[in-house]
Amino acid sequence: MGETGFWNVSRKYPDRVAIVQAAGEQITYGELAGQANQLVHALRKLGVRRGDGIAILQPNRAEFVTAVLAAGQAGMFYTPVNHNLVSSEIAYILGNAEAKAFIAHERFAEKARDAAAEAQSPALACLAVGEIPGFHSYEELVGAQPVESPTEREAGSLMSYTSGTTGRPKGVRRPLSGLSPEEQDEPSLAFNMLSVLGLPPGEDNVHLCVSPLYHNAPGGYAMFALQLGHALVLMEKFKPEPMLEVVQQQRVTSSHMVPIQFHRLLELPEETRTKYDVSSLRLIAHAGAPCPPDTKRRMIEWLGPVVYEYYSASEGIGGTIATPQDALARPGTVGRPYRPGSVITILDDDGNEVPRGEVGTVYTSVAGAGFQYFKDDEKSAAARRGDLFTVGDFGRMDEDGYLYLVSRRTDLILSGGVNIYPAEIESVLCEHPSVADAAVFGIPNVEWGEEVKAVVQLLSGTPGDAATTTELLAYCRSRLASFKVPKSVDFVDELPRDPNGKMYKRKLRDPYWRKADAG
Repeated sequence: MGETGFWNVSRKYPDRVAIVQAAGEQITYGELAGQANQLVHALRKLGVRRGDGIAILQPNRAEFVTAVLAAGQAGMFYTPVNHNLVSSEIAYILGNAEAKAFIAHERFAEKARDAAAEAQSPALACLAVGEIPGFHSYEELVGAQPVESPTEREAGSLMSYTSGTTGRPKGVRRPLSGLSPEEQDEPSLAFNMLSVLGLPPGEDNVHLCVSPLYHNAPGGYAMFALQLGHALVLMEKFKPEPMLEVVQQQRVTSSHMVPIQFHRLLELPEETRTKYDVSSLRLIAHAGAPCPPDTKRRMIEWLGPVVYEYYSASEGIGGTIATPQDALARPGTVGRPYRPGSVITILDDDGNEVPRGEVGTVYTSVAGAGFQYFKDDEKSAAARRGDLFTVGDFGRMDEDGYLYLVSRRTDLILSGGVNIYPAEIESVLCEHPSVADAAVFGIPNVEWGEEVKAVVQLLSGTPGDAATTTELLAYCRSRLASFKVPKSVDFVDELPRDPNGKMYKRKLRDPYWRKADAG
């Protein structure tokens, strides 16, 4: 497998394009490997050693990838940091992860400086791409190091943090393998999703990253692409029409997206969508939020059978895959397990498997997962039942073993003793031709405990008035049981999603409950 694995490719094909970033700047595999080597030398000069952690606060630029590759060959834990966090949240991650190095970009200078100061760690070495007062210059320190491979190379490991939509984020950490970077790369390629989904190794493939690299899914797919010797095109921010332009210009073959980006693409006028040649696309993988079946169908009708959905989590390294054919034949499914050793099962609160078709908590077991929530044994234990673990999703499985997600446990609405799953209602609302996005959650009701509230983002130019409310509720009644129909609808200009598509329902829901508590 000499043509797979980043380090193998960089040695055999040093002149192959590895990264294309803003304004068309290109970096070859050989150059990228040399830059990663230089960063390892720089980190070791600063006292960062095997088993230590580094935190990465970067936009979608080559320096982010360089930091991952450096940690990945120096036996270090690397933690991507969401640059939308405020300084106190970043400081918490720096402290909780026990980071020994913090690599930040000057674009986030103020929050990076404040976070480093609040973390109050004298052992924290801070590097700035660009200029941040009190930080080492990344360009000067790294640029002064040799490009030759460091000694004592060992595979590193990702230490990611959960999204933190409910309470403090938790670090998900796996032990170091003790393997060399090459040994770590090779077996993983047999199971990573790009190869499972049929994208072969080689320079004829181009992967487009349209979402933040700090998120596990787009970041993971970007690194998968480099492991397969593909070119990686980095967009710093998703914009619908510019994305189509990049696909046409770069002859993009794969990308990772989230459903809200599908919505934005489908909102483009048909004449805009059809003027770009996107026939090079062979795979769009998506996850991160429920995708309405109608949205999936429209994407497949437009792009062809290239849209694949998967179900996974930061805590796991396997999951399910739904092919385009699965999506059309079984609307709403997230597929079946694709990896040998991966098990998906639905359990009740007592740990018993529920009958096919009934809703319960989704548990999975993947050989070699071995994760733990860092410094939180209680939460680690609560997520496990023997060899199984859960992230709190509710779902059901059909007779053929296809998984359907219905809600997160934290989103469950309990009204009059009946469980109501918001994802189903959101899917119906999003199929209405005037709706761009929707959030459904429970709010206090004296008689029923909770009632169903919908907050809707309409397409531009659609009035959010009483007539529209009446129309949306009638639409829901025609497609949902009466107890699932929202009792009221609010309209907002934009729903609070993070760049990865995850909804911050807490921001919408909490004011209602605070008001009830105060009253």
